[in-house]
Amino acid sequence: MKQSIILGNIITMDEKRPFAKAALVKDGVFAYIGSAEEAKNLASADAQVQDYGDNFIYPGFIESHSHGYFAGDRLIGQANLAQVGVETNYPKYREIIKEFIAKNPQKQVYIAAGWVENEEYVTKAYLDEIYSEKPVIMQTGGGHSMLLNTKAMEWIGIDAEYAKRYGYDMVHVDKDGNPDGYICENPLLDVIAKLPTSVEEAKSYLLAWQDFAFQKGYTAVADAGVELFCKQAPQAYHELEEEGRLKLRTYGYMLAPDNVADPKAEVARVAADRVKYGGEYFNIVGIKTFLDGVTEAHTGWQNQDYLDQPGYHGVERFNDHDKMVEMIAEADKEGMAVHVHSEGGGATHFMLGCIEDAEKITGDKDQRNVLAHLHFVTDEDIRRMAATGSVPAVAPLWSPKTPGMTDQEVIYVGQELSDQSYPIKSFYEAGANVVFHSDYPVSPMMDIKLSIYTAEKRNYPKDVLGGVASPRNMEEAITREQSLRAMTINVARQFHQEHRMGSIEFGKIANMTVFDCDFLHDDIEKVGKANIIATIVDGEEVYKA
Repeated sequence: MKQSIILGNIITMDEKRPFAKAALVKDGVFAYIGSAEEAKNLASADAQVQDYGDNFIYPGFIESHSHGYFAGDRLIGQANLAQVGVETNYPKYREIIKEFIAKNPQKQVYIAAGWVENEEYVTKAYLDEIYSEKPVIMQTGGGHSMLLNTKAMEWIGIDAEYAKRYGYDMVHVDKDGNPDGYICENPLLDVIAKLPTSVEEAKSYLLAWQDFAFQKGYTAVADAGVELFCKQAPQAYHELEEEGRLKLRTYGYMLAPDNVADPKAEVARVAADRVKYGGEYFNIVGIKTFLDGVTEAHTGWQNQDYLDQPGYHGVERFNDHDKMVEMIAEADKEGMAVHVHSEGGGATHFMLGCIEDAEKITGDKDQRNVLAHLHFVTDEDIRRMAATGSVPAVAPLWSPKTPGMTDQEVIYVGQELSDQSYPIKSFYEAGANVVFHSDYPVSPMMDIKLSIYTAEKRNYPKDVLGGVASPRNMEEAITREQSLRAMTINVARQFHQEHRMGSIEFGKIANMTVFDCDFLHDDIEKVGKANIIATIVDGEEVYKA
């Protein structure tokens, strides 16, 4: 039996024993938490000692909504436009794309991601001028919009008939009715489905993502829409686990189409995939679908019309109430949940009504369906979230006011609603199981210390984004302990895994993250500059700074 003694300032997230100085790990599981002296007395003579001194040890942090394959692709497979920052810079984008193409002549399709849109409208001509011999695609950082060059449009089959079929909100056209290269929401899936990717390439991306997550201090993650960006991703996860190379526990939600034709058949498909691909390190726990888009792209489904576009309240992607109710009820029979992208207040109101009706059928108020993003939420729907046992996945990293983006938001929805963005405290006060998410890499930041900082300050530290951001909606600020729970035990509850992870307790998996900072008591500015020391999975260091 392999044993190790972990020494340091342990913050357990166990209400019965919140602090300790040592943990004894046997075969990857906590066997004792308490004093260093007792841990040594209980350990075998050959137990390895991992002494972290005055550093602070937390339960392994857990990410509630991310995209594994897409993250790895962004890390090593695409031109990274996000390095430019939050300001749009088309000349710089051009340089980055040209350099990427020159370095990767073997690629059949070139993708650049991290594009920040502004009031300057660009079309396929912009990309054609950069490179016209192969398909070139430029995707926004949020992942809901793309720009294609002419070759890419021909490759996908985007023409006037295609635009008419999807609608001009999602396929923009010129004055003659011909697509101009800009697409958003549903048509993106046509592009993603055609991207050439092998299982081996997918595995390399997932391993790059795993390394990145460990470096950030995460020991488990949710993959929200496993095959959203690559159909081979479930197989890639499975093969990596079979090969002993997958150590980042991944809880997958398989993608369901908008207004899926047969919800019962869709749930059966996902249940079959769970048996086919599932294991200890990759486990399918539910279904992911999109209700709407995002406010900044004019596609978030709002409770009211956009101020600059009367009569239009956004894109309703999955809006068939009866089908959603059926999908929730069928998923419940299989012990699974439904995880939705719900950005606008209208989408959230719709989903909670579906959950309420599904619970009348199933009688199960503990399914833990997830609503992610929650940009705008009414007080009524915050209460309904808790009453239905639904999980609000919130992003404190998105809460500050940022120049440009927030100004645009005010034009779309008004100052009053913008000022009420991204509630967190209200969900806690209503009794909901609040979890933090990053949506990485759709959103470019995935950071534990900054999540804690922004949850308290509703702003970034001065050295982030050049200090140009400012606080927003301070009434929704929460405590440090609430933030820690939203990244540990509460996320474990989301997966029905609270008995196995999320806190440092006897019998749980020995996942831990070590920082040089006391997140509960140190000055908040020190929290914002904290350094990760190590990430531990199953009692073994998988990352050391």
